[in-house]
Amino acid sequence: MRRGRLVACVCLLGIFAAALLTSLDYSLTDALGPGPGFFPFWLSLVGAALTVAILVETVRSHDSASGSILPSRPEARQLGSVLVALAAAAALLEPLGFQLTMLLFIAGLLLALGARSPFAVLLTALAGSFGVFHIFYYWLKVPLPIGALGL
Repeated sequence: MRRGRLVACVCLLGIFAAALLTSLDYSLTDALGPGPGFFPFWLSLVGAALTVAILVETVRSHDSASGSILPSRPEARQLGSVLVALAAAAALLEPLGFQLTMLLFIAGLLLALGARSPFAVLLTALAGSFGVFHIFYYWLKVPLPIGALGL
């Protein structure tokens, strides 16, 4: 497990470094406030700092359980369900629209990851689909896909 965390941290640091360097090509501010490079710059810095914190904790820990970086069978099942759910959401986004796709995606993902309360799953799925759609589509004027059913 320790070796897997070390490998993941090094990979993440590379991704965050690339994002940071790319964000420097854009201005951090413009006439209206934050520029196009503002959020990528700060998110890559925060991500790199958190990754360094995980890296330090991993190096300082004395956990030398198994040397395998491969997930166990239940973890692999969860990983597979996340990948299948992402692929299904990508395929269904245009035909079903954002609201129904995210409702199914969030509910299915929560259940696959072991959520126990049906009420919490339903509430989270409704807020994450219809609530987020309302905020982005009506308040922030971000165009999101509307499916064949008009949802």
